[in-house]
Amino acid sequence: MSEFTLHCFYESGNAYKAALMLALNKADWEPLKVAFFDGETRQADWREDTNVMGEVPVLIHHRGDGDLTLTQSGAILAYLSRHFGTFGHETEAEEYEVMRWLLFDSQKVSGQGGPLRFLRHLKKTGETEVVQFLHGRFVAALDILNNRLEGRDWLAADRPTIADLACFGYFNWPNEIGVDLGDCPNVVAWVDRIKKLDGFRPPEALMPRALEP
Repeated sequence: MSEFTLHCFYESGNAYKAALMLALNKADWEPLKVAFFDGETRQADWREDTNVMGEVPVLIHHRGDGDLTLTQSGAILAYLSRHFGTFGHETEAEEYEVMRWLLFDSQKVSGQGGPLRFLRHLKKTGETEVVQFLHGRFVAALDILNNRLEGRDWLAADRPTIADLACFGYFNWPNEIGVDLGDCPNVVAWVDRIKKLDGFRPPEALMPRALEP
């Protein structure tokens, strides 16, 4: 058995954050496909046995003292950072700066970009009022990221942290989200730096698809 099992699927940017962290740390892990679009996470037994929130990712760390199950990508990233001693904070100020950007990602970056991609690319709802609202919110978040990255390489410290991995989660699919990053050169350069990290792999190389391409 691998040391870690990750319940995930390729289409989930939040699951990708956990998968990427495992890959960057060259962890002993295996992905377990979740049939999200077939309603697996809405089943009572899945919520009772795996995640009451009905979401992915779900990480199981098979430890000597028993399995530890973690949910929510931010919590998983924080745990793995402590476990491996990588991509974390070095000072108290950095600890809270990392937390600040994890929360910003959850609310504004992935929190807007994930639903926007789902509606535009997967559900193909068309340009509804909801889509336009999410688009505006996501573009505003992009502007904040671009301004933050002016004159600096990383979001929370002078090196990559889990704050960068969290905010990066959905940036593999800008076309599916429906945004042009051309107006955000600092974000484009930051994305490129993340993709050059040792051990980086794209989502399609790490997780099984829940939908046929």
